[in-house]
Amino acid sequence: MSHEAHEPETPHLAPKIDWSQGTTPYEDYVKADVLTHLQHTLSDDPGEMVFLVTTQVMELWFTVIVHEWETAAQALRRDDVPTALDALRRSRRELEALNASWKPLAGLTPAQFNSYRGALGEGSGFQSAMYRRMEFLLGDKSASMLVPHRGAPRVHAELEKALHEPGLYDEVLRFLARRGHPVPKEVLERDVSRKYEPSRAVEEIWTAVYAGDERDEVARLGEALTDVAELVWRWRNDHLVATRRAMGAKTGTGGSAGVAWLEKRAQKSVFPELWTARSYV
Repeated sequence: MSHEAHEPETPHLAPKIDWSQGTTPYEDYVKADVLTHLQHTLSDDPGEMVFLVTTQVMELWFTVIVHEWETAAQALRRDDVPTALDALRRSRRELEALNASWKPLAGLTPAQFNSYRGALGEGSGFQSAMYRRMEFLLGDKSASMLVPHRGAPRVHAELEKALHEPGLYDEVLRFLARRGHPVPKEVLERDVSRKYEPSRAVEEIWTAVYAGDERDEVARLGEALTDVAELVWRWRNDHLVATRRAMGAKTGTGGSAGVAWLEKRAQKSVFPELWTARSYV
């Protein structure tokens, strides 16, 4: 028996336990009963539960991170750098937690994954709408990525809206222009529904920023964005390693090229000029 079992209760310190008129306030707020009953495994393998819950946790982290980046983008639209930096810093910690979600899956052997892989059918993380919103906010846009979601009107509408709105980096560049930095007109007026392409002029702006005062808020914004970009890159690489370990070079679920497709994704830089500018400082 623990020491706490023998400890006399102090009435005014004991938590309230009778909520006979309804569910507890905790349940009303967190909806834990809903969350913990969303797991419906399709195989007899006990490892499938780990895979399913881990994937659902990832979706929740995607949702939080999208919220943070949208908050940062909206703040930059108002020239409110402190609020944008706070959101980006929170998202850094959230990305670290998201990346740690690979740990329960990172040691999967091919035999272990194959024991419930059939339950996925044609399902693939590639089809995640919330992850797609993350990618859109990072500037990796494509109208074709809306096609898998045509059968879900609300999801499709949200993605279509995100496709045609400026991404996080678009708002950063517009902010830089308002601060007097020579961001080219073609960058500021680009079609934001298309993938962002690196600009030599933007690279020169970041080179000048990094050659200046590191305490300047634009430099601090650049470093906060770089932290985000690095953690996104780590996410992609962790995904690649976990997939390579679980299934080698086989075709991925959903018909993708599997590891080959993930290798290509892992080579792409987020906020590219923030990386290339460092070669010229």
